[in-house]
Amino acid sequence: MAIFKLGEKVPNFALPEISGQDFSFESYLKDHKSWNLIIFFRGAWCPVCVHDLKDLEENKAFFEGKNVHLITISTDKLENLRKMSLENNLSFPILSDENLDALKAYDVSYHGEDAPYEDHGTHGEPAYFLVDENGHLLYQQRQTSPFGRPTSTELRKIVQYIGKNLKS
Repeated sequence: MAIFKLGEKVPNFALPEISGQDFSFESYLKDHKSWNLIIFFRGAWCPVCVHDLKDLEENKAFFEGKNVHLITISTDKLENLRKMSLENNLSFPILSDENLDALKAYDVSYHGEDAPYEDHGTHGEPAYFLVDENGHLLYQQRQTSPFGRPTSTELRKIVQYIGKNLKS
């Protein structure tokens, strides 16, 4: 399991995007010299996740103004994510990690069949990674349940704080 230290390079991942394109984080970094907020969410079936994604969409201009791009990942099926995105007018990349490749590389909690409590079947739990333009970790938070995840307001504060206090 990967344990990241701040400042270390995060793993690349390549996953299908709801647009039908294949998404490579390494290629994305080369094309977009920006920070990236990588957000793992439970799935299209999760009303709290959908609310949070809609809130991120409403705050997208703030993040882009700070040169931070949003990338979201779920272990849900591509077709479910595509439908949810269309219904909620989401415009940032939404990737499907059905094979759990990125989830494992980023050591994101997975609620599997062996979990000690029932919770909507198997799925990845929320996790957040702020990565600089060179792919180095600036912030991370992993959840083991749906609770305790930062709101978009808290994520805005995190981006501002790190941007203001980043060592050169």
